[in-house]
Amino acid sequence: MIEKEAENAIHWIREYVEKTGAKGIVIGNSGGKDSATVLAMATKAIGKGKVLAVAMPCYSNMRDFEDAKLVADTFGVKFLTVDLSDCYEQMEKEIESELNKIEIKELSKEATINMKPRLRMTTLYGIAQTLGYLVIGTGNLCEAMVGYTTKWGDSASDFNPIGNFTVKEVLEIGKYLGVPERILKKAPSDGLGGQTDEEKMGITYRQIEEMIETGDTDDEWAKQEILKKFQSSNHKRELVPVYTFERKNFLKNRRYIQ
Repeated sequence: MIEKEAENAIHWIREYVEKTGAKGIVIGNSGGKDSATVLAMATKAIGKGKVLAVAMPCYSNMRDFEDAKLVADTFGVKFLTVDLSDCYEQMEKEIESELNKIEIKELSKEATINMKPRLRMTTLYGIAQTLGYLVIGTGNLCEAMVGYTTKWGDSASDFNPIGNFTVKEVLEIGKYLGVPERILKKAPSDGLGGQTDEEKMGITYRQIEEMIETGDTDDEWAKQEILKKFQSSNHKRELVPVYTFERKNFLKNRRYIQ
């Protein structure tokens, strides 16, 4: 079943790129299972010559960079490295310098963590717009359900082929497409806080998958935590709220032109 859905998603990537007239795809290559699987799907959809992988270390674990290079080499795609460490440090200093004027000593820990994926998003779109490429998303369904994503950061993309697949399904697709076993067996981590995803969230991907599939899980605390996270992260899955009023032109009360 998952092989069929993987092939359907690959066909969808091909059709989407053709429909938009884009020249290729750029992907943030983190060295993790999600980006590796999406990269594998993209190369099969449009050919390795039209896929560009970009590693964007930012005071990152060297193991992640090595894994990112392994993935790029495995699928034979072009590979760039844009080190954002200095850019991040300078940005943090500039912001905190201004915050000091209103008696705030430093940015919060969460703010500094989320700055990094937003810098990566800016980098990917800068490259994509220059080349006439699309930015392909790498977030899975489990992350979206509990809001384990940075708004305007790793959640930002032009299209996402794995957004409706759970972690388990992404791993199955990755195995089917030949993603290196070392990548698939690595504990999922966003590389931003020194902990695994599950340690950060306090819940497991298995529990999230159970909630997606059945609406329940074996741990009542985990169930309530997942529901709480789902509710509090609605804003990450919806369009930005826009004040509307009755207009007398052809737009009427529509937010966007269809």
